[in-house]
Amino acid sequence: MTVLDIIQKSGEFLERKGVDSPRLQVELILEQVLKMPRLQLYVNFERPITDNELDRLRDYVRRRGTREPLQHILGSTSFCGLEIEVGRQALIPRPETEMLAERAWKFLNARIGSNSQLSTQEQPSTVLELGVGSGCISVAIAVNSPTAQVTAIDLSDEALELAGRNVRRHELADRVRLLKSDGFGQLPPGVQYDLIVFNPPYIPSGEIETLQPEVRDHDPRAALDGGEDGLNFYRMLAEQASACLRPGGVMMLEFGDGQASVIGTIFKDTGWTVDAIVRDLADKERFIVLSR
Repeated sequence: MTVLDIIQKSGEFLERKGVDSPRLQVELILEQVLKMPRLQLYVNFERPITDNELDRLRDYVRRRGTREPLQHILGSTSFCGLEIEVGRQALIPRPETEMLAERAWKFLNARIGSNSQLSTQEQPSTVLELGVGSGCISVAIAVNSPTAQVTAIDLSDEALELAGRNVRRHELADRVRLLKSDGFGQLPPGVQYDLIVFNPPYIPSGEIETLQPEVRDHDPRAALDGGEDGLNFYRMLAEQASACLRPGGVMMLEFGDGQASVIGTIFKDTGWTVDAIVRDLADKERFIVLSR
């Protein structure tokens, strides 16, 4: 079989299985198995596939046909240009969340740039990420804001182990501290941060079974389930987060479709200021920026 044979036959198979963008999925699998940039596939259509390569390709395509996420099959994904290990331990990073990470590090860098009196050696920017998951947000912030000191918490031991591997992969162990904590409960008393960032679970419990199999059956339920109306974590943050936010600091949160108005009301009713509602690249309201 040739590269073109694999693209055609495997693409047709994945299409029958209901997989979105089946040809692209096959090309990304080929890119991994053949160690060949995707664009090079188009000038190598007649390249024969070896028996060992064919065995791996068939296994990967079969797994993708069962709706196992491609990121899990390949073992990693790109987030803000950084390679991030992924698995069943944590939510697969979504492209829209890259905007949350980027806004976070730009806030930190602007804070330093606008304060000539701030000694970054004596007082580095401090960040708290709740629900670290794979560690993608904390890693991206630390890479792009080189003076930031990040505390990243999660209740899941498995997620913390995964995040730890990504922190070490990017040589950030001296600036990204991982901590097991249920919400703010295990943080040192009185500590405050310049930035709190969180992509909370925001799917209403009753809607989880309607999600695509790649999400419903492979992402941890705890990373999806936001309670009956999807807003449990926003209510918790509105009541508890202010004690951990340094004066002049902000909190940045992601949320789901159609949740902007009610989330804004939750925070305003507890004394927060809504600084911005930010749209994602699909022009959907996706992030909220808050201060006290």
